[in-house]
Amino acid sequence: MEQLPTLISDLELILITAGIVAIIFKRLKQPLVLGYIVAGFLVGPHMTWTPTVADSEGISTWSTIGVIFLMFSLGLEFSFKKIIKMGTGPIIAAASVMMCMIGVGSLVGNLFGWGGMDCLFLGGMLAMSSTTIIYKALEDLGMRQQKFAGEVLSVLILEDILGILLMVTLSALAVSRQFQGMEMAASLLKLGFFLTLWFIVGIYAVPSFFRKTKKWITGETLLIVSIGLCFLLVEFADSVGYSAAFGAFMMGSILAETIEAESVEHVITPLKDLFGAIFFVSVGMMVDPDVLLNYWPAILAIIAAIMIGQAVFGTMSFLLSGQPLKVSLQCGFSLAQIGEFAFIIATLGDSLKVTSNFLYPVVVAVSIITTFFTPYMIKAALPVNNWIERIVPNRFIRLKGRKDDTEKEEIALSEHTGSRILWKNLLVSTGIGVVVYTILSFTIGTISLSILLPISNHFLGELAGNIVCCVVAITLASPFLRAIIIRKNRTLAAQVLRKRGNAHKWGIRLLFLVRLSIVVTLIMQVLDYLSPLYTWINLIISLAIVILLIVSKRIKLTSIRLERTFKQNLRLRERQAATFTPSYARKLQAHDLHAVQIQVPVNSRWGGKTLSQLDFSNADGIVVAAIQRGAMRLNIPDARAVIFPGDKLTVIGDDDGLHNFQHHLGEDMVEMNEDEEEIKLQRVNIYNYPDLVGKSLAESGIRQQFNCLVVGFENEDGSLELPTAQRVIERKDTLWLVGRESDVNSI
Repeated sequence: MEQLPTLISDLELILITAGIVAIIFKRLKQPLVLGYIVAGFLVGPHMTWTPTVADSEGISTWSTIGVIFLMFSLGLEFSFKKIIKMGTGPIIAAASVMMCMIGVGSLVGNLFGWGGMDCLFLGGMLAMSSTTIIYKALEDLGMRQQKFAGEVLSVLILEDILGILLMVTLSALAVSRQFQGMEMAASLLKLGFFLTLWFIVGIYAVPSFFRKTKKWITGETLLIVSIGLCFLLVEFADSVGYSAAFGAFMMGSILAETIEAESVEHVITPLKDLFGAIFFVSVGMMVDPDVLLNYWPAILAIIAAIMIGQAVFGTMSFLLSGQPLKVSLQCGFSLAQIGEFAFIIATLGDSLKVTSNFLYPVVVAVSIITTFFTPYMIKAALPVNNWIERIVPNRFIRLKGRKDDTEKEEIALSEHTGSRILWKNLLVSTGIGVVVYTILSFTIGTISLSILLPISNHFLGELAGNIVCCVVAITLASPFLRAIIIRKNRTLAAQVLRKRGNAHKWGIRLLFLVRLSIVVTLIMQVLDYLSPLYTWINLIISLAIVILLIVSKRIKLTSIRLERTFKQNLRLRERQAATFTPSYARKLQAHDLHAVQIQVPVNSRWGGKTLSQLDFSNADGIVVAAIQRGAMRLNIPDARAVIFPGDKLTVIGDDDGLHNFQHHLGEDMVEMNEDEEEIKLQRVNIYNYPDLVGKSLAESGIRQQFNCLVVGFENEDGSLELPTAQRVIERKDTLWLVGRESDVNSI
């Protein structure tokens, strides 16, 4: 018999230990992440009193898969459109608090004489608060629907995407070992290029693929396809020099824009939980008690730096973003911990061999302790706010915050709009299009020269191969090249500006020439590489191609169709969901009201009752704005609207009203009775019940008097007839009844 592989034995040890510890931590109402880390310490090489994992390298591979699934799931909850709709407030808060905490972490490392890379990576880890831990803490404390919770989670989403940028920056610094402005700028431009490319191509291709294969996609195939797409982008990201976590995150964010996003998240959750648990266990395996004993002063200093730094700088950052003092304090105090992303950054430093061995276990110890104090920090925000209100004059407390950009009314362009606004609109819309289409054209040219050219030269010879490659590359890029030149030329802003004098006309002509020169340059790059002709001849050919691009109706229609498909894919999930307008929710927040969506549990006593019977307005001080039931949505329901179990209610209220609403929702639950009688199926001969003969089923009173249901009439030949309310009961009939055993027996 073959010996069981070591990895199987290790997984058995890890999962059993993690399961037992997770149950204990669940009982103690502590985050499961902490339980997994403790389980990792128990099975790790530094704990000699318990069984230990033998194949650490194999577990490391599994933990890498765990990081991939964690980042993929994080991407599924992320949306570029949500970031745009958030406005500048959360962006200001996230960037500000991260910069401050990077500085705090670097300062603490320097105080203990650590190396430059250790200080820099420590600052990066301290800048990343834990989305998982904060979400769980808010849920346990019943604060998930309060106003500040939405602000915190918005900033955490931004921290996650900024954390990706931070990882790229740290990787570049780790390789060069010094800060070089030009190299950093080149790295950021490269990152922007791939972000745009992956997002544009992904949004065009992935939703279209799912739409065309929808009738063949089941839960099993959706799981396989989504994981395959995830690892495809992971492999591609690794091949161009980025981390696997970055590729997984990007594919998750692409799938987040599809209507299958919730289904993908549902099927992927068990795998994320499994491999995520293994990742956190592997983190705990790195905890070395000797290191903790040797570095306990640094651990205490880092804990103090996080809790005080986030409380101070986090509050200041939210104040800077325009939030009132109370909300800012609650947000800042909530961020006082580090979590899963810090471990990913620590793993990056360890894999690049640029951080010291002690840093990882020190950060793990800090994470455990700060996670434990997270609920207490959240609850401490209100007493601190009350104390500040007592000692600070009211005129400072009640200062209005900066109005969020997203709350400003959108300006509708017209003949009377100022020239400055018209130029801003024209330049922004044109610039975005030029950048996107240039990236796509450049990518097509690069792929053609690197992949198609060697193949065509091999089969056709150098000259013929070059011609074929050139024709294919320019043909494939032609819809995008035309869009660079033509798109946005006839917008309302451009038409109005042309009527306002020669200065504006020449400005628009200059903008057209700039766009034209970009296209000519792109075509010239391909021709100069493939053509043996003189440069001036290639220039003439390029201009001829540009003219063909402009006059060709086929290329025009193809360009319009591609752009339209992309926009439809981008808005598809938004249209189907028909969710409550985010801008409306933000305007409510300015008046201490906000809208949240709460699902009615399946065992709620509210099921079957109308809004007038439940009387939420008087009981809790909230208003039900919409009821979502599957694909159906009822906006502005009246008092006669009935609530069903599983409904998603969009409710509006302040923090106290929403808290009372959730409390009552939790109280009005049907307790399951283990001794509840089972349903019984009983065959009853009407010959023994003459009082029922001659009555219709509706008149018999079987349902009303005995709480039983007639499910069939048995005919003389043994066949069953489905019952109707008008069916008259005859002496020869045999009824089949369903009901509780005691009710059936009472008949």
